[in-house]
Amino acid sequence: MATRRKPTSKPSEIPPEVRSVEAKPPHPDPLAPPKFGLIIPVAAAFFLSFFYLVFVKYQIEPDLRRSIAINAAMSFGAFVLAVRMIPVAARYVLRRNLYGFDINKKGTPQGTIKVPESLGIVIGIVYLVIAILFQHFNFTSDSNWLVEYNAALASICFMILLGFVDDVLDVPWRAKLVLPSFAALPLLMAYAGHTTIIIPKPLIQYVGAAVLDLGWIYKLYMGMLAVFCTNSINIHAGLNGLEAGQTVVISAAVLIHNVMQIGASTDPEYQQAHAFSIYLVLPLLTTSLALLSYNWYPSSVFVGDTYTYFAGMALAVVGILGHYSETLLLFFLPQVLNFLYSCPQLFKIIPCPRHRLPRFDPQTGLLTGTKDGTLVNLFLRLFGRCTEQMLCIRLLIFQNSLLCYCFVMPLVFLAEACSCWMVQVRREEQTR
Repeated sequence: MATRRKPTSKPSEIPPEVRSVEAKPPHPDPLAPPKFGLIIPVAAAFFLSFFYLVFVKYQIEPDLRRSIAINAAMSFGAFVLAVRMIPVAARYVLRRNLYGFDINKKGTPQGTIKVPESLGIVIGIVYLVIAILFQHFNFTSDSNWLVEYNAALASICFMILLGFVDDVLDVPWRAKLVLPSFAALPLLMAYAGHTTIIIPKPLIQYVGAAVLDLGWIYKLYMGMLAVFCTNSINIHAGLNGLEAGQTVVISAAVLIHNVMQIGASTDPEYQQAHAFSIYLVLPLLTTSLALLSYNWYPSSVFVGDTYTYFAGMALAVVGILGHYSETLLLFFLPQVLNFLYSCPQLFKIIPCPRHRLPRFDPQTGLLTGTKDGTLVNLFLRLFGRCTEQMLCIRLLIFQNSLLCYCFVMPLVFLAEACSCWMVQVRREEQTR
């Protein structure tokens, strides 16, 4: 989290003749090198598991495997390009005085360093370029998915623009809640999937149907989902690496979910929907890893609202067009909890400061939780003071643990159902 210093709006008083020979501003200090020692081992472990599922574990059609392989190769290229472009963009934003100071290091030498702000714009641009180029290898001009694919990119592009505007102009919170709904319009207009929900068996007798078509109400829900996803990552923030880290964890879970669904289904349309989701999430994961290599503690760059809005909209898009928007909320459980815990302050029921961050002690380097309603402060109050890096690791482990529970929970229900079925069979055998 940063306190931002904006360029002055006062006109320059330097005479024209002096201004013409004025020296160029000094070259900004180079960024610290990316932290590959943390990123590469974690990424390698995940992608080995991912490719094992795609090419070994499940019997997936060769055309789908080919498309996933091409997308993975282009996503790796996006990672390399983003790593190279971030230092270049950092120099430009520093020249335009778009920088911040790290509040969680105030009172230390690191707290006086100008940290480039809004580097999420680089990730968003690289992502869009790769996603657009991928169309050449996978979609034909008469493809049924091309309209939805371009609508998804339009929504993401719109959200990147709005996020960068927010970084520069400091848009009020009321406007932040409305802007994602406008960005989601291309997506909702192009959506051609189902608008039905399956009613749980105990409630069928009250509803009167096993499947209920919600129509426009379902589209309203999807629009609200887009608003929630974009803002939930934005408010669950404030630590070096937390915004990019949670996006990496959620994206990894989405990829595993999609591969498992493709492998478990024989319906081509269903498989294409989840493959569509993979095509959009893979470059999101790799570009976010590139950003995380610079944003991890101690952060060399700040991601800005540009990145949090972009990442939230990208995840909302893949959930909606992949036809698993309900499942996506399970992957956002920590963000849901953080939002519910933040509601009293967000809706002005109790006072809400500008930065709801913990207190930093420059003598010990430890953070202390405040009474503000965020998971960041709640973890500090529950588990005691710790460093910023350790707190971020705890929150990411918490996110990962809930995601693992989401994958294990269906297996538990399946085992329970099988156990009940076996008991029933034994009873029938005994009665015979």
